[in-house]
Amino acid sequence: MKLKLAPALLLAALLPTTALAAGSSFQTYGPHIGFSSGPSQLVLGGQLQMGDVAPSIDFVPSVDLGLGDGGTILSLNGDFHYRFTISGATWQPYAGGGVAIHFVSVDNSGPGGDASDTVAGGTAVFGADVPTKSGSRFFVEGKIGLGDGPDFKAIAGWHFGRK
Repeated sequence: MKLKLAPALLLAALLPTTALAAGSSFQTYGPHIGFSSGPSQLVLGGQLQMGDVAPSIDFVPSVDLGLGDGGTILSLNGDFHYRFTISGATWQPYAGGGVAIHFVSVDNSGPGGDASDTVAGGTAVFGADVPTKSGSRFFVEGKIGLGDGPDFKAIAGWHFGRK
């Protein structure tokens, strides 16, 4: 698992640089926390939101660390969100999808010991964000797993930066 972790961390570090080079019109970043099911885990992570890669479409790379249920999952996600506009509303819903690479480590006390694997999957995303008094944006989001990886994630977090 340790040898597989180094390329994943390098990729996670390069994603923001690549997105900045694309010249997006706004960029926000921040932490998130939540839970997943299938496996049941606490999820901690962070995301970078690159705005207007196309009209009303954001590129949102993120990293999640899932802990619990006898294992650990490090996920690198590349999602695209379509932002819906509701006239007169301060909150903004979004929906989209993306791909993910999951580095899975399972703790086995029985024969064979610990196991690790790398799997890929997709996600369907839906959520909404709302501005806060401090100028940041609070968001809640659901991700439905398609293929390998967690079946569902529910997360909440903050976006800081310029929009």
